[in-house]
Amino acid sequence: MGPLELILPAGPTPFSGQTGRVQIRRVGRDSLLVELDDAEQSLALYDEARRRGVEATEIVPAARTVLFDGVGHLDALTDEIPHWSIGSGRGPGPLVEVPTVYDGEDLDAVAELWGVSREEVVETHTATEFRVAFCGFAPGFAYCTGLPEDRAVPRLSSPRSKVPAGSVGLAGSYTGVYPSASPGGWQLVGRTGLVLWDIHRDPPATLVPGTRVRFVAT
Repeated sequence: MGPLELILPAGPTPFSGQTGRVQIRRVGRDSLLVELDDAEQSLALYDEARRRGVEATEIVPAARTVLFDGVGHLDALTDEIPHWSIGSGRGPGPLVEVPTVYDGEDLDAVAELWGVSREEVVETHTATEFRVAFCGFAPGFAYCTGLPEDRAVPRLSSPRSKVPAGSVGLAGSYTGVYPSASPGGWQLVGRTGLVLWDIHRDPPATLVPGTRVRFVAT
C-alpha cells in the first residue's frame, strides 16, 4: 500500500459481504478517512470501531465516510480495518422519544409527494423507528435514517431564512430536528419542545450516532 491511500477493489468485501469500493485515506499525521458506499455502512463501521475500543481522539461517521481522528496506532488500524466483519449498522442503541406536534408548514406538500393524506404521513412517521446515522450541519443536528427510499422528498427550492428551533423536517430519506433557529431547506412536518443541544450536558447532543429515535405525536 502507498503512504496515502488503500483502495479495495469492487466485489465482495468483509463489510457484511456487500459489494462496493472501500477507500482508506491517511489524513495528516494521525488520522484516517474511510470512504464507503452509504450511511448504513458508515454507521456499521462506526459501531464496530466503538465495539473494538479503537484508540482515537474522535471517531466521526458521516453519509459515506468515517473519520478516525488522533489515532494511536495508525499503521495497525490501516491494516486491520479491511478485515473487519461488520453488521448492518442497526444494532441496539439507546432509545429517545421525541414528542412532536405535526403541524408543519410543509405537511400538506409531503402528503402530496407521498400520495397520501396528512394523517397517513403522521402514521408512517410515528410508526418508523429511526436511527441517527451521523450529525452535521449544526451542533446537535442529527440525520435520522429509517424511512424507505420511496418516501424521500426534495429539499425546498428556496430555503427559509430562519427555521425555528425544534422544527422536525424531511430531506431526501432523512428526518432531522433543528436544534437551534437557523436557515434551512428541509420540508417541515412538525415541531418538538425537546432540547437537542445543551453545552452543559455530557454529551451536549441529545441525539448522537447510533441512537434509536421514535417520534411520538402529541
